[in-house]
Amino acid sequence: MNGDTEYSQEFVDVDGGRLGVQVYPEPAGPAGAPMVVIWPAMGVRARYYRPFAAALRAAGLGVVVVDLRGTGTSTPAPSRADRHGYSELAGDVGTVLAALKPRLDGRTRLLLGHSLGGQAALLHLALHGGDAVDGLALVAVGVPYWRSYPGRRGLGVLPYTQGIAATAALLGVWPGWSFGGRQARGVIRDWAYTARTGRFPRLDGTDTEAAVRAVRTPVLAVSVDDDQYTPHESMDHLCAKLTAAPLTRERYTVAQAGAALDHFTWVRAGTPLAQRVARFAGDLPHR
Repeated sequence: MNGDTEYSQEFVDVDGGRLGVQVYPEPAGPAGAPMVVIWPAMGVRARYYRPFAAALRAAGLGVVVVDLRGTGTSTPAPSRADRHGYSELAGDVGTVLAALKPRLDGRTRLLLGHSLGGQAALLHLALHGGDAVDGLALVAVGVPYWRSYPGRRGLGVLPYTQGIAATAALLGVWPGWSFGGRQARGVIRDWAYTARTGRFPRLDGTDTEAAVRAVRTPVLAVSVDDDQYTPHESMDHLCAKLTAAPLTRERYTVAQAGAALDHFTWVRAGTPLAQRVARFAGDLPHR
C-alpha cells in the first residue's frame, strides 16, 4: 500500500489483552543489523509509521513498530473499566522486548519513541533498567509542562490539558474529542500531571524523577520544527532531566527535511532523520 514495505503482524499477550507488533523484513546487507523498536505517539496507529520504517530499513536498520496499549491492533480498547497509565505503558516496553529476544540476541537494539511513546520508552529504562537496550532515540518528545512553552502559549496549555483530564475523570475515559484518540483515564491523568507540574508522577512507589536522572543509556533527542504539541523548548525541559545519560541534542529542520514539518508530518519526510538514527545506532557499543 502506498509503495511502502509490508510488514508481518504479530501479537504479544499482556494483562488480558494483546499488543500489536509489526515486524518489517530485514534490511539488505549483512545479517545482524541494529534493530529499532518504534513506540508511537498518543492515539497514533503503528501503521502510520510505514514511510519512516521504510527509510530506516533503507538506512540499514531492522524495524519493529508497536501499537500502544488500546490503540490500533492492540487490545482492549480504552473504557471505563481500563485504568492503565504510564506505569503499564512502561511495562509494555519490557514485555515486547522479552518477546522479541530471539530476534534481538547479539544485535544492537534501539528504542525510538515519538511523543507519548518516547515517554513510555524512557520510563521503561528508568523503572526497569537498560540492560536490554543499547540506545534511546526521542523524536518530537517532551514533557508538556505549560511553563516550558514559548511566549504566551503556555497560558493556553494549562487549562487545555487540565480540562481534558477533568473530562476523562468525569466520564471514566477520554473519548478522543479533537485530541489524542480514545485513551484510558490513567494515561490522561499521568499526562496531565506532567503538564501541570513539569514532573513525572510517582509510579509503582518509585520516585520517577530520580529514576530518570539515573538513566545511563545513550540518548539521541531530536525536536522537530513547527511542532504544535512539543516545541523545541518542551524537549529541552525533558532533556534537562537526563543528567547521567550521554545525550546528543539536535533539531530536525524544514531545511533538512525538504518539506513542511509538524508533530506528525515528520514521519513522511523522515529520510534524513532515519539516516541520522542509523549513524547513532552504528556508534553504539556492539554486544
